[in-house]
Amino acid sequence: MEILRFIVTRAALGVLTLLAVSILLYLGTQLLPGDVASALLGQSATPEALAVLRAKLGLNTPAYLRYLHWLWGVVHGNLGSSLTTGTPIAGVLLPRLANTLFLAGYAAIIAVPLAVGLGILAAIREGGILDRLSSTLSLATISFPEFFVSYILIVVFASQLGWLPSLATVYGGMGFWNRIDATTLPAMTLTLVVVAHMLRMTRTSTLAVMSSPYVETAFLKGLSRTRVVLNHALPNALGPIIAVVALNLAYLVVGVVVVEVVFVYPGVGQLMVDAVSKRDLPTVQACGLVFAVAFIGLNTLADILAALANPRLRGSRGR
Repeated sequence: MEILRFIVTRAALGVLTLLAVSILLYLGTQLLPGDVASALLGQSATPEALAVLRAKLGLNTPAYLRYLHWLWGVVHGNLGSSLTTGTPIAGVLLPRLANTLFLAGYAAIIAVPLAVGLGILAAIREGGILDRLSSTLSLATISFPEFFVSYILIVVFASQLGWLPSLATVYGGMGFWNRIDATTLPAMTLTLVVVAHMLRMTRTSTLAVMSSPYVETAFLKGLSRTRVVLNHALPNALGPIIAVVALNLAYLVVGVVVVEVVFVYPGVGQLMVDAVSKRDLPTVQACGLVFAVAFIGLNTLADILAALANPRLRGSRGR
């Protein structure tokens, strides 16, 4: 019952957080400078045409009523229609979301095992060559922004070596291995960015419990450092490790905007940037909501998994 109560509480908090984010997202797009009707019709639009378009878009009604109408549509699966094309946003967004999830999954399959494995090895060989080398490389990777890493990879692997395409061009019906080839460079960029955070947190969390009495007792029994880390320290360090893995998985979905723009990848991030440039506010709101659902959902899942791995966290996080 205790774990069920914890899960229900965390899920309820996640829904409330998502509701608060939706309010901020909607109000933020409504407060953008400029007039949507003028941006759509251009500078040569007549006052009569502007008035008709504002009435059609519902811009004359109060903002809170427009928000409630938008929220009611979202709850029922209606994300609205694009202002620039007039087509339903869901029909455009779902294929883009599939592309973003493919790219995020590709990077996660490489990044998570690599980061956790290297972090555990660094903790086992604390102070060794592997530990110092991984710490130095991870610190250097964290220091570079995504676009810089992207351009470096393009120059090396696309321009000089010619191994991979510089643009991540994908389309419907594309073969799996052709898609892998097209998305390798953006996946490598995301991997280099998130591996450093996960590696350092895995190492730090594992070493943080190494001074605990039960770990010292395990050493006194004559167990090797590898066995102590894997069997005694690591299980109690899973909470922070799960949290940072979930946070970086959320980043792989939410933080791909820059990478998608650099590689012209047709994902949700690229769609959102195009919608902002065209002042297509319903599309911007839909993309932002997708990012919010991914981020809040993965963090809620991380809290639940961390509590399952370490029962002591249930009381502190459930209150």
